[in-house]
Amino acid sequence: MNRIVLGAVAALLLVSAGLFWWQGRAETEAGAPPPSIAAAPVDPDALPSADPLGMVGPALPEASEATREQRRFDRVDRDRDSRVTRNEMLAPRADAFRKLDVDHNNLLTFEEWAVRTSDRFKTADTNGDAILDRAEFATTKSKRVLPKCNCTPPRQRSAKGRAAEAPLPPEDLDEGDDPAG
Repeated sequence: MNRIVLGAVAALLLVSAGLFWWQGRAETEAGAPPPSIAAAPVDPDALPSADPLGMVGPALPEASEATREQRRFDRVDRDRDSRVTRNEMLAPRADAFRKLDVDHNNLLTFEEWAVRTSDRFKTADTNGDAILDRAEFATTKSKRVLPKCNCTPPRQRSAKGRAAEAPLPPEDLDEGDDPAG
């Protein structure tokens, strides 16, 4: 019993000594004087003067390919250690996976993966028999929307000057749909 009490007291003494050492070290760093700044004497009433005639400012900076690559690297390097780990590289994919995993069991079923098509089927099946007849299937057709403005590039305009219909993205195509319309 005495050994247990003596051990507990010794542990408390060691912890408190460490705490005092840590606090004392922090106070000496916080109490250090700031570095001196050698500044030239400035007249507060004097206005800067410059002759703008004939002066040309520096050229505007341009984003080079290296800076774009650096920005792309920095987006992936979350902990800013100038190294990209596998987890950092997969983080955006993990976020997309979590959005698809509806029941949050870390298993992606076919229904969860094909949720858009599954939802489209459920809304089209008006009588709830899990079978689509021709009239119900006709409601699943994607609606193509033309832009309200005449803002498509000239190479996509038809001979009459109207914007041509843009093909649907692959995820909106049903089996048997022709991407060209």
